[in-house]
Amino acid sequence: MAATYDRLAGLPISVEGYELEPLEQDVSSEFTRLTTLVRVRGGGEEGVGEDVTYDALDHIALQDAGPVHDLTPAATLGELCELVEGVDLFPSEPVRDVSRLYRTWAFESAALDLALRQAGTSLAAHLERDPRPVTFVVSLRLGDPPTIEPVRRRLESYPSLRFKLDPVTGWDEDLIQELVETGAVDSVDFKGHYRGTVVDQPPDPDLYEHVIRAFPEAWIEDPALTPETAPILDPHRDRITWDAPIHSIADIEALPFAPRMVNIKPSRFGPLRELFAGYDYCREHGIGAYGGGQFELGVGRGHIQYLASLFHPDTPNDVAPSGYNVAEPGPGLPTSPLDPRPAPVGFRWETAAP
Repeated sequence: MAATYDRLAGLPISVEGYELEPLEQDVSSEFTRLTTLVRVRGGGEEGVGEDVTYDALDHIALQDAGPVHDLTPAATLGELCELVEGVDLFPSEPVRDVSRLYRTWAFESAALDLALRQAGTSLAAHLERDPRPVTFVVSLRLGDPPTIEPVRRRLESYPSLRFKLDPVTGWDEDLIQELVETGAVDSVDFKGHYRGTVVDQPPDPDLYEHVIRAFPEAWIEDPALTPETAPILDPHRDRITWDAPIHSIADIEALPFAPRMVNIKPSRFGPLRELFAGYDYCREHGIGAYGGGQFELGVGRGHIQYLASLFHPDTPNDVAPSGYNVAEPGPGLPTSPLDPRPAPVGFRWETAAP
């Protein structure tokens, strides 16, 4: 079977220029989210991607610098991707090096959208894959101090919701029991591989033991393997998944044991070549995959939902519609599974509701 990326790289493309559009929103994790839309134009069409870099300073620098890169020499999608990867997309050094992958994804996903639109076809049609309904979970933190209320409020409006929750040391036995009683927890994310972020959670053997015992069917994402936590985690390897360490096939191969499931975040893989190679690798090695979001505010959310519908629709995808990311989700949001909504052309996922 031909590599998935190879089926895309030869798409002709004509680029005349690009524009940048700022987006901003207060989200549920108690911070103001900034992203930047990358709009690549050519041949009367426009392709759009979203830069999900987390640091506001990086977005401001990009937007202030404006569209300074010449993308016009590329004649195919593959050539444009090579061009993007050969220039420095950051006017100044990024706050975090991983942001280089996020920005590469923004430009290359916009280019993919443009190439497909110029060709008059869609990603699904070009890859000959049928989009399928997308199962999703809502990723959520429970405040400081943590309480059941964020979960309870959402379940009151959307009783069938499923959740991926971030356990923290402040979770006590009463809260854990309340969460168990909802029957709505599909995944627990221990954030064991984050450093220097607002969501850091140091390895806590007591927390691991209590949570793993309380949710015997839940996926266990990103635990920290230490001499203290390893004995707790070892009996549950078949439900341990990985997210933050995964940027490439090499990262999957470097895991401490062969995974049954990994989180493939398109923006974290960065280049289209790496992302589609990751999908191919998981298929060939019998590794399950699910998608993950980065608090996208625009088309980026649709992109990850679209990819989930093609490559891993039935797993606990952390790709809930953006309306669930606000502090108080309003009425009328789509519920899981999401109906497939690929646009007739391009790399676009049509919005079903706010």
